[in-house]
Amino acid sequence: MKKYELAVVLSASIDDNARIDEISKIKGYIERFGGKVIEPIEEWGKKRFAFPVKHANEGFYYFIPFEGNSVTPNELESYVRIMDNVLRYLVVAKES
Repeated sequence: MKKYELAVVLSASIDDNARIDEISKIKGYIERFGGKVIEPIEEWGKKRFAFPVKHANEGFYYFIPFEGNSVTPNELESYVRIMDNVLRYLVVAKES
């Protein structure tokens, strides 16, 4: 399995419980598509944007490292893309 990292920015307008639910949902998608979260999730907290993103000026940053097969990142992106509270996301392959 190859190592990847998902960087995701969630809306700052949702409460703590909703953010936890969104991250749990993303972890569920990773596992559904044959992946596994391999390290603790990094939470960078609320950061201000350099420019408005979807009419928001700030968001909560999370970095989720995971292992998966070659289809896991594409399938994950297709579901994260349509989540309402996700402002931005990016999946990158990590060097081994």
